[in-house]
Amino acid sequence: MGLNDTPSSERLNIGFFGMRNAGKSSLINSIAGQQVSLVSDIGGTTTDPVNKTMELLPLGPVILTDTPGFDDSGALGDLRVKRTLEVLKVCDAAVFVTENDTFGNDELKLIGIIKERDIPFFIVRNKADICPDKTGDILKALNSQAPGSMGVFIVSTHEGTGINELKESLASSLEGTAKKIRYVADLISPSDTVVLVIPIDSSAPKGRLILPQQLALRDILDAGGVCVVTGVERLTKTLDSLKVPPALVVTDSQVFSKVMDLVPDEIKLTSFSILMARYKGFLDTAVRGASAIDGLCDGARVLISEGCTHHRQCGDIGTVKLPGWIRKHTGCDIDFSFTQGHGFPDRVEGYDLVIHCGGCMLNDREIRERMELSERSGVPFTNYGIAIAHMNGILKRCLSPLNHTPC
Repeated sequence: MGLNDTPSSERLNIGFFGMRNAGKSSLINSIAGQQVSLVSDIGGTTTDPVNKTMELLPLGPVILTDTPGFDDSGALGDLRVKRTLEVLKVCDAAVFVTENDTFGNDELKLIGIIKERDIPFFIVRNKADICPDKTGDILKALNSQAPGSMGVFIVSTHEGTGINELKESLASSLEGTAKKIRYVADLISPSDTVVLVIPIDSSAPKGRLILPQQLALRDILDAGGVCVVTGVERLTKTLDSLKVPPALVVTDSQVFSKVMDLVPDEIKLTSFSILMARYKGFLDTAVRGASAIDGLCDGARVLISEGCTHHRQCGDIGTVKLPGWIRKHTGCDIDFSFTQGHGFPDRVEGYDLVIHCGGCMLNDREIRERMELSERSGVPFTNYGIAIAHMNGILKRCLSPLNHTPC
């Protein structure tokens, strides 16, 4: 996987915000060195968020997101503003672009929202070529208008001034926000063997591995480990062929019921989804939330949410298998709702449980937003793998390789 192939969920997302015609699109084009967004003198040219992936060295792979103006108006304008606010859910950092020296109500409101979400932000005063002799006054004014920013920059996309300074500051300031936790490498030692159990069925993507499996492969290799990949049907033969038992077996969660009987108790066992909960930073919450399954009764409402969008198969895990296992485990008639992609509801009150996928296609901030929304609403939150391990009675075993004990 090359640098340009880095998945979106593994990139830092930098959103560019401001009013119409402030120069957000021109600024992104200048940073990227190419025309990413359409630019014109007409306010409201950007009508939908526009993404550009690039390398921002020495930080690494990032996504730059251009957004519609926050002061857009009318029925369509309100929808565009809503899309702008949705971008904030996935932003690791925000660049607030303005052409003014003082902020109006809309600008102060947007900066307030950015602060409430605890998003690091930068202030960029664009169009510096219009009044180049007032740089000191402008910096002083903007610093007083938006305290708490990571820095205030004066740039001119027309003349190309200040762009490199902004890029360097973005890269250096955000370097410490890069993910530090490993997916699996910190759980093994060099030369350890790890067996990955990857079912190949109708729901498996043709000709490729899904992201959690790719992450595991690369992380194991980076740790100096040995990776053995097999299917459920060949798992016993694979384990018997190894001269030394593997340090860890990682399986797809949906075959837990088969794999748990094939892997001896003395061999550590977990799943891609459980590793992903730790990797995304919501393991503790998901473990606590899994116990709520036992308290579900007739008429209980459960939201099952997937972060990616794909064609549903007849044996789809989210809409078919998981609901079936929950009904069997509880013996109750449960009311299930389903979402895909970025279509997570703004409110989850009224649900008795939220069960999320591993979230491999969502960045850390977006999955954390969903978790925190559930927690604020008093709704237990867990994920597929932890829920399935709980229902199979092996959650404690599957958490032990992660040095985690169920609450």
